[in-house]
Amino acid sequence: MEDWAALRKETMGKIDLCGSWGFCLDGEKEGIKREYYKGNLQDTIILPATVSTAKKGKLSEDVPEEQRNTGSLTDPYFFEGYTWYTKTVELADLTDREFFLVLERTRISHVWIGEEHIGSNNSLCTSHRYCITPYVKKEMKLTIMVDNTPASYPVAGGHMTSVDTQTNWNGITGEIYIEELSSIFLSNVRIYPDAAGRLIKVRAVLNGAEKCRVRANVAGEGEALGGKDFDLSAGENLFSCELKETALTWSEHTPNLCRLILTLLPEGQREKDLTSAEFSYPFGLRDFKAVGHYFEINGNKTFLRGKHDGLIFPLTGHPPMDLDSWLRVLGTAKEYGINHYRFHTCCPPRACFEAADILGIYLEPELPFWGTVTEEGDENHNPAAQQYLIEEGYRILDEFGNHPSFVMMSMGNELWGSKKAINHILKGYKSYDDRHLYTQGSNNFQFMPSILDQEDFFCGVRFSRDRLFRGSYAMCDAPLGHIQTSAPDTVHNYDSLIRPGEVLTGTGKDGEVTIQYGTGTKTVKMEDSEEVIPEIPVVSHEIGQYAMYPDFSEISKYTGVLKAENLKIFRERLKAKGMLHMADAFFKASGSFAVDCYKAEIETALRSRELAGFQLLDLQDFSGQGTALVGILNAFMENKGILTSGEWRQFCSDAVLLAELPGFVYAAGEEITVGIKLALFRLTALPSPVVELCLLDGDNVILKKEQSLRDDYGNGVYKLCDFTVNLPEIQKPRKLTLQISLKDQDIENHYDLWVYPERKPDAAHNDVIITESLVEAIENLEKGRRVILYPDFLTKENSIPGTYCTDFWCYPMFRSISESMDRPIPVGTHGLLIKKEHKIFRNFPTEAYTTAQWYDLISGSRAYILEESTIEPIVWTIDNFERNHKLGNLFEVKAGEGRLLVCTLHLQESKKSLPARWFEYCLMEYAGSDDFQPENVIDLEKLKEMK
Repeated sequence: MEDWAALRKETMGKIDLCGSWGFCLDGEKEGIKREYYKGNLQDTIILPATVSTAKKGKLSEDVPEEQRNTGSLTDPYFFEGYTWYTKTVELADLTDREFFLVLERTRISHVWIGEEHIGSNNSLCTSHRYCITPYVKKEMKLTIMVDNTPASYPVAGGHMTSVDTQTNWNGITGEIYIEELSSIFLSNVRIYPDAAGRLIKVRAVLNGAEKCRVRANVAGEGEALGGKDFDLSAGENLFSCELKETALTWSEHTPNLCRLILTLLPEGQREKDLTSAEFSYPFGLRDFKAVGHYFEINGNKTFLRGKHDGLIFPLTGHPPMDLDSWLRVLGTAKEYGINHYRFHTCCPPRACFEAADILGIYLEPELPFWGTVTEEGDENHNPAAQQYLIEEGYRILDEFGNHPSFVMMSMGNELWGSKKAINHILKGYKSYDDRHLYTQGSNNFQFMPSILDQEDFFCGVRFSRDRLFRGSYAMCDAPLGHIQTSAPDTVHNYDSLIRPGEVLTGTGKDGEVTIQYGTGTKTVKMEDSEEVIPEIPVVSHEIGQYAMYPDFSEISKYTGVLKAENLKIFRERLKAKGMLHMADAFFKASGSFAVDCYKAEIETALRSRELAGFQLLDLQDFSGQGTALVGILNAFMENKGILTSGEWRQFCSDAVLLAELPGFVYAAGEEITVGIKLALFRLTALPSPVVELCLLDGDNVILKKEQSLRDDYGNGVYKLCDFTVNLPEIQKPRKLTLQISLKDQDIENHYDLWVYPERKPDAAHNDVIITESLVEAIENLEKGRRVILYPDFLTKENSIPGTYCTDFWCYPMFRSISESMDRPIPVGTHGLLIKKEHKIFRNFPTEAYTTAQWYDLISGSRAYILEESTIEPIVWTIDNFERNHKLGNLFEVKAGEGRLLVCTLHLQESKKSLPARWFEYCLMEYAGSDDFQPENVIDLEKLKEMK
């Protein structure tokens, strides 16, 4: 396509103001009183910049202890207050001109020309645009003051100002210029595409003349697509342009861009002067609609594979303002199968929309609000703040509305308050600009959701306490999800939970309830409500949140504004516990486990015909709110080395093949039925696919089947076929791989199966003592015996509960929330780290991390706290970075003349489980063998203190 700069052709001229400015910090906010706009500022700064990117203020390369954040990244140059900027500007000609000062992105700004204050602007999400025509001179001093004081903001600002994301920076970023227009010009040009009808409608405001003729031309990919002359009158005008049938549409699969060129032809305009009144607007010919339970793009059903974004950019502390940076970021997300971005309480800059236009990604900006919407009469009603938010929404629509990637808009995150007021605001937006789909917000009213008349789609996590359509939840938001509470399978879906077969009316408990509110808590009124049955598309909110241990090798990457003092502190804590050498193993094992949890989460969403999309939290790490290391990519959108983008796309792309299995653990020789589903959302139908199934033992194919299907498959979720598979009659437990694919297509997936013979040999353990009593164990160790101990003395003081799922979001944040709500605190662990090459696993195949055959062993178990000990377990439970317990599930020691094998896994009550029976056999077989030679040594007296 054409160079984007050509699509953003300016009208008459742009006087670039980037470069050197006079500058000073005003932390005491005395500058107005001291009339800084009159004098010369002592320092200088190169704009665009923030205080932090320019390293202004106190030099603090070595962050003092008291400034180090554990819950977020640290900005050594963080500044709140006023900053002042001054520059002398020269204009060539003031005749028949209109001048506008434009600051692309900043905080609250005030502008003076000479000594005259010409106005202020407080938009956080859009550019600050000042009409300066009445004040300009050929040479003038321009002064700008920027205020980022939180108390000055009409609202808190969500992630536009949060320390957890881009920080509450002070400065001016992006373009800074004076726009020079002719006295007759167009403004508020809005393009309404109609892809089905191959036409566009255009709204435009004519300024500076009672009437004018405009020539409209549309071009795309070097081809003229249509054009016509129109007569305009002063004020708003509406006209249409029909396009050729060859006009290409815009979508995730075909991100074709067009441009509308409007040339003003005022009376007496000479042909050679026409370009001086030419306006160019890029757009995409697309129809994005909510149709029934799904979204459609140009008539094709699509499924939103979304990610959350809070504008986290550690090198700058603010979002990039250039196109290339956003092409890299969004391009990386698309490489991982993402076609949708939801911006949490924030709006990205223009460059992001442009990159999404080019790449074909569906964007959902959100008002910068995370709180309560009220109405008149409410004791907490703040009309000024609420009006600001409403106006901010209109500003977002005006500034970014022509971008084809801008398809959705949200009122905010997890809002409470007046549903009537929210509905009224939505109605206003829809009547003002119907090019986008609107929602009341993301996960509004949490346990008491409802669907408003004016919203086009619903984004949440449940429709009642137990109608959950997400796989994981915080303990304070219990009940927990199926991935946290059930043995792993690939059959669970959300269809009956989203739209039950029978509509029941339920009554909420009348009274007050304490709920999670932002990163804290709040008491709200629980109202009676009817069961919600949605008839609009449903998108699951912030799915995933599977935490993993930090990757400390990442610390060296923080070479910019924000420093990873949190990661450094976590590393110091681990070192103090004597486990720093385990950090990389903890990271890799917990990361691999988290990936399996994400696979289960995403595949559940794709299997669900009643779900229209999901929004991950997140593909990348979230470096705030306690430090939530939940991404398979780091905060820089770089691969952590856990899996490749191609492996991720097997279960997150526009075509995913899904095996339906009731579990992953089977008996040798067992006959199983494998259902095959297809989630397909591509541009063209898939004709007569051939489904292939292979069962592999390592690289050896032990079974291969295929089925040819006669139907053509358009977009949707389909049950393709079933395969009957007879598992081999093996003599030892094996890990087998079930591989499914569509022949001659780039669509495949795989699943690990753990297969055990029903009968196991007898273990040689004649001289092995098996006991639950520490006293009995010590008595036999004193006699030089071999002992297997299943300790009966595990308590909440000396151990941590076992859980199959990894921690949700991050332990510090939700521990604090649970404590404040007087609810159970999370377990806070990150799965197992297993020394899989240990000889104890000769007959128990395993990975180095938690996999499905460990479910019965972990559930109901406890991990023993081995503080102050040099013992290194065979099977660890990985603790979180705040607590950093050394947790052992299986460890061995030499004690006196005896040898001790301690197992805290759930075996005694799990003997019906094949993995448990084989694991117990492996313990006894190992303990009775010559291989049982523990390296760890413990004094018998020390052993007595284990209680």
